[in-house]
Amino acid sequence: MKLIKKLSWAQIVFLLLTLAIMVTIFCLSAQNADSSSNTSARLTKTFVKTFYGDYNSFSPEKQHEIWEKSSFIVRKLAHFSIYTALGFCASFTVGKRKLFTMKSLFVVLFGFIYAFSDEFHQSFSEGRSCEFRDMMIDTSGVFTGMLISLALMFIIVRIALKRTKRHQK
Repeated sequence: MKLIKKLSWAQIVFLLLTLAIMVTIFCLSAQNADSSSNTSARLTKTFVKTFYGDYNSFSPEKQHEIWEKSSFIVRKLAHFSIYTALGFCASFTVGKRKLFTMKSLFVVLFGFIYAFSDEFHQSFSEGRSCEFRDMMIDTSGVFTGMLISLALMFIIVRIALKRTKRHQK
């Protein structure tokens, strides 16, 4: 309970967001291969329409090749993106700090351990597997989210300092 009392209201909000993202990831990993494919197919269709406007004019072989490559990109971007959000929120939960600190290392380590547990959990879903590559994509997403949060924290602190200096004059 002492930990909760030490957290600011903003850190509590980011803790709740972190937990919500973790639950979302857990639910997505619990999907069987067919459900997961259907989820990513909707995003892949949008991706293909956006980047290959003339997709329907290609031969079936070319369409298949484009679809497979696009599906791969969409799936990996989904991993990266949701873990970037996780890293961002977890980093704000930990609070203000510099990049090379134990707290920052904790955020990345937390992300790696959660990615590992997520991939392990996913291996129990029908037709799904545990992939080291996805753990590394997930972990790099957490690291990116943490970097974005640290940059944002830096900007917020700079703005606050400037306002403080203006009010002191």
